[in-house]
Amino acid sequence: MSSIASTTPIAQHSKVGDEGHAPKHVAVIMDGNGRWAQARGLPRIAGHKEGVEALRKTVDACKALAIEHLTVFSFSTENWRRPKAEVDALFALLKLFVKKDLNRLHKEGVRVRIFGSLDGLPADILKLIDECESKTAQNKVFNVNIAFNYGGRAEIVEAAQKIAADVQAGRLSPESIDESIMQQHMWSSDLPDVDLLIRTSGELRISNFLLWGIAYSELMFLDILWPDFGKVDMERAIDVFKNRNRRFGGVEPSKVIES
Repeated sequence: MSSIASTTPIAQHSKVGDEGHAPKHVAVIMDGNGRWAQARGLPRIAGHKEGVEALRKTVDACKALAIEHLTVFSFSTENWRRPKAEVDALFALLKLFVKKDLNRLHKEGVRVRIFGSLDGLPADILKLIDECESKTAQNKVFNVNIAFNYGGRAEIVEAAQKIAADVQAGRLSPESIDESIMQQHMWSSDLPDVDLLIRTSGELRISNFLLWGIAYSELMFLDILWPDFGKVDMERAIDVFKNRNRRFGGVEPSKVIES
């Protein structure tokens, strides 16, 4: 199983009432590739290829907007149920993206990470994961995080299993388990909490994506298919985010009623 060592403390929340601030961490459920292709009488893989182009544009847009992290849902643990030909094509597209873009992103100071379960992944994909992480580990300009063979529930279950093993071995006491300990055992352990979660295609669900990290996220469900998503769409989403008032369970100071 994949396990990313925690290099940062549990994510810092923005301040209460932080209107006007751009998100530091944007996550995207890239949905609608198949429908985009079918609407044009093309095979589904054609939609996935266009989806990769949309990802490239989105990476560049996020860099220009000074966003620190972009996390995308590339392949879920449930996607294994799709036809083998489509699964193979998705794996091939990941390899193509890395082969075509990794050197460029590295030169631009971008850190690229692929996280999720390693179970069932072929050797060439495992090698790809190691290559991305080792080559770009010291880059600090921007972070591209690719959730591959990922499921939010599976991530939490494995974290709980690791913690239980530590308790059983005497390395950890039950009383010491808190959010920080849970975070350290996640596949996404060194990622900050998600500020903005975007899903394209008009579907209104989160599909088992980053269940731990989106606890206080702003959610946006856009009626646009992923291959059609571009820089302008990201800019509009950020503008909407800036006008939302994030309270994290608190209240605005101006609305506190003194007793």
